[in-house]
Amino acid sequence: MSEQDTQNPQATPRLPPRHVTQEVLGQAGRRGPFRYGERIQVTDVKGSKSTFHLHPQGHFQSGRGSFHHREVVGRQEGTVLTTDSGHELLLLRPLLADYVLSMPRGAQVVYAKDSGQIVALGDIFPGARVLEAGVGSGALTMNLLSAIGEAGSLMSIERREDFAAIAASNVDSWFGGHHPAWELRTGDFNDVVAARVEDASIDRVVLDMLAPWENIEASARVLAPGGLFLAYVATTTQMSRTVEALRHSRLFTEPEAWESMVRTWNVDGLSVRPDHRMVAHTGFLLAARRLAPGSAPLTRKRPPARGAYDDAGHWIPEDVRERTSTDRKVRRVLRDCRAKQPEDATPVLPGVPTAGGDDAPQEPLDD
Repeated sequence: MSEQDTQNPQATPRLPPRHVTQEVLGQAGRRGPFRYGERIQVTDVKGSKSTFHLHPQGHFQSGRGSFHHREVVGRQEGTVLTTDSGHELLLLRPLLADYVLSMPRGAQVVYAKDSGQIVALGDIFPGARVLEAGVGSGALTMNLLSAIGEAGSLMSIERREDFAAIAASNVDSWFGGHHPAWELRTGDFNDVVAARVEDASIDRVVLDMLAPWENIEASARVLAPGGLFLAYVATTTQMSRTVEALRHSRLFTEPEAWESMVRTWNVDGLSVRPDHRMVAHTGFLLAARRLAPGSAPLTRKRPPARGAYDDAGHWIPEDVRERTSTDRKVRRVLRDCRAKQPEDATPVLPGVPTAGGDDAPQEPLDD
């Protein structure tokens, strides 16, 4: 700003920020008419959805009509707008499940059918103390934070600093600022837990990683008696090895494993039938409860099968054909995420004490 503008603040009008920091976090802070800086979802008659932020100079353009953002600000959510071309467009704020599909991502996300199972069957309650590992792009993190509320606590651990930074941007963007119950750290799960988490201080451990069996002992140490261990894995080999490791530890109840599949239906008068396509396998979920110290698991009615897996080596994404983003894409997504961070952005903290101090933020990655 020039010296003249400094002396006369009215000379250069300030536009509203692209992203608004909310006084009330999440959807509760986005009630009422549409405002500049908040996210809007436009749906056409074919079901195509577009998500973007409202800006004073913004303009929406599609094959089924267009409008200026200023025409939307002040309208109520649920408005059906008729464009100059005669097309109808539905205006809504996106739900969390919609946002997960449209947000920037560096890693694969946990979709609603699985995150809903984790929150419900994992009994993630308001005020819960939760430890999460494998943050990815932050999809599951947002569901966990919504469930525990501001009275709970969630520590998220991510190996990759770039993934952690992308997740922090996505989570902050959804809630409209830093969630006070969230602490995000980078590093190896076992190292971070050993340095940061007290024994028997956690209600729920949720792991979304390649080799959750490597972290069973550390999880058992921090879980309170009766606490729940839950892992999300992509393949049957990962599921089998994790289940056998839980049994071998003799620190948990008999593990339960399942998957969920979603099939939508076409309902149109007398034409009521299932759709030809469905969301089938995305991942397996398995859960077990922490036993009290000194207690042993119930005796199994059937003897365990002989081990049929390889105990050697460190697993990498290619071992289970996991789709990974290229470093170039991750750098691009990270650059875009940093450009839209709010003033109270969630810091990405080191998992273990560093020379710069226990909680010195990570140095920015080179673009």
